[in-house]
Amino acid sequence: MTDPVFIHPIPIEAAADGSAGFRFALTGAEAKHVDVKRLKDGEPLVITDGQSRAVRAVWRGGQVEVTEGLAVPAPRPMVTVVQAIPKSERAELAVDLMVQAGADRIIPWESARTIAKWAGKEHKARLKWENAARSAAKQARRLRVPEVTMPVRSVAQIAEFLDDAPTASRQILVLHESASVSVKSCDFTTCDEVVLVIGPEGGVAPEEIDQLESLGARTVVLGPEVLRTASAAAVALGAIGALSPRWAATTD
Repeated sequence: MTDPVFIHPIPIEAAADGSAGFRFALTGAEAKHVDVKRLKDGEPLVITDGQSRAVRAVWRGGQVEVTEGLAVPAPRPMVTVVQAIPKSERAELAVDLMVQAGADRIIPWESARTIAKWAGKEHKARLKWENAARSAAKQARRLRVPEVTMPVRSVAQIAEFLDDAPTASRQILVLHESASVSVKSCDFTTCDEVVLVIGPEGGVAPEEIDQLESLGARTVVLGPEVLRTASAAAVALGAIGALSPRWAATTD
C-alpha cells in the first residue's frame, strides 16, 4: 500500500533541494489525522500543499522529517468537470468519485433541469464540495487537490470561467446518451484541457446544448448504458485517462 497523504502547508525550506532531514510540525485537522492513522515513529508519509509542493517524509518524534522533495507535475490534458448539481447526498458522492478518478477542476452548474439549487447557501454548499474533494484526494493519494469554483447558472457563465483560464488547446465534451460520436473516437493526445459537461438526471436541455455547441462543444456518448449524473464524470475520466497521456506514467 502506498504511503498515507496529508494535505498541509509546506515550508519553502522543506521542499528545497537538500532538504532531507528538515523537520516541521503538522497542525489542525492533519495533526488529528496522524492520531487517527496511529502513525508510529519512523513510519513513512507524504505531505502535499495540494497545489505545487510535496515531500516524502517519516514521522519522527511527533514531527514530519523530510526525506526527499517530490515533483508535482500538472496533468495533461487537464480535465475540468462542469457538474450539474445532483440532489442531496449524491452531490458529495459525485465529487468523491470524480476526484478519485482524476478531476482537476470542478464547476458546479445549476442547469435548466437541475432540481437542487444553491441560492442563498452558495458558500456552505461549496465548502461541502471542497471538503469532499479534499477527502477524496487524500484517499486517492493525489498530490493536487482539485479547485471547486463558485456555481454557474448559465452556459454564458461557464464560458466566462473558461475565458478566465485560457489554454492553448481545449476540447469541450457534453455527455449525452443520444450522441452519435463515441468518446473513444476523440483524440486527447494533443490537447491541453478537456472540459466535461455533465447534465442532471433529466439531461442537458436542448437550448443548452445549442449554446454549448456555439462554444465549440461536441456531444459524445460513453457507452451503451445510461449513467447517473453522480457517476458519469468518473467513468468519463477513466476513459480519458486510458485514451490520453494522463496515465502514461502508470505501470500495468
